[in-house]
Amino acid sequence: MTTKNFDTCASFYLENGAFMGRLVRLNEVVSTILKNHQYPLNVSAALAETTVLGALTSSMLKYTGLFTLQLQGNGPVSLLVTDVTASGKIRSCAKFDEQKLNEAKTLRKTEDIIEEVPHLVGGGYMALTVDEQNGLPPYQGVVDLKGKNLSELALRYFAQSEQIDTLLKLFVKTPVGESQSYMSAGIILQKVPLKGGKEIDLNEQTLKQTREDLSAFVQSLKPDEVFDVSLSNEEILHRLFHQNNLQLTGEKSFEFGCRCSHEKLKNTLSSFDAKELDEMADDSGKIEATCNFCGQKYTYLRTELKKQEKHLQ
Repeated sequence: MTTKNFDTCASFYLENGAFMGRLVRLNEVVSTILKNHQYPLNVSAALAETTVLGALTSSMLKYTGLFTLQLQGNGPVSLLVTDVTASGKIRSCAKFDEQKLNEAKTLRKTEDIIEEVPHLVGGGYMALTVDEQNGLPPYQGVVDLKGKNLSELALRYFAQSEQIDTLLKLFVKTPVGESQSYMSAGIILQKVPLKGGKEIDLNEQTLKQTREDLSAFVQSLKPDEVFDVSLSNEEILHRLFHQNNLQLTGEKSFEFGCRCSHEKLKNTLSSFDAKELDEMADDSGKIEATCNFCGQKYTYLRTELKKQEKHLQ
């Protein structure tokens, strides 16, 4: 069931356009994603947070293709990935080792605690990719997984790879009862440069004080407020920034959307060599493939898949 005021992104400017921001609140999107997978609690929470970060970051960009946020490491959760189309369709998935996950819980004594994403993923990297799907190489920025939480990782990415002054706060709410579902939310602010890289004209002292004020306002946003289904995005933003010349510039909707198809998975399977395909087939000569994002199952006859031999280089 769709929850009013959720699965949207509110865009806004502050201080006469000196800062731009986004507020994203997700409910049905993350609930649908996680319902498809039935991951353990820690993995579900990590993926919900990754999903809202992907929605936030993509909403700050202008693109017509596909945005992908991926975290990959050597920890109990080896992969977290979410992608967002320009039209707002989101899908996400994770890969994890259940034995490593249980061992980590025992070692860290975190049985009933939601662990931070960097602890779960371990040593590795976070990559943000924009693929315009126009034949040109995708743009990608990468940062290693050094940070206390996902927000800290993202802030370090913006500082190092994009050199953009950024404020960010992320939220995740896990279900308490059968009637509740996963929710995730986030707010991001960035300093806006003018064309040619020249920034909005604020003197250094004013800029420093304004940033400190905005940081305090962002950090004042609480889970009970951002997850309150009765509050609109406008009401939340007005409470935070009514003294900062808040200018709302529109809202965008998000929805779950998987792009898998029988033909796409067939093409993927056809890239395997004959021996690998033979090993995948059951006694009746059928191969079953499952989409990692939505769980949709597809069945193919071994004989309909193109045989391709891998050659040694």
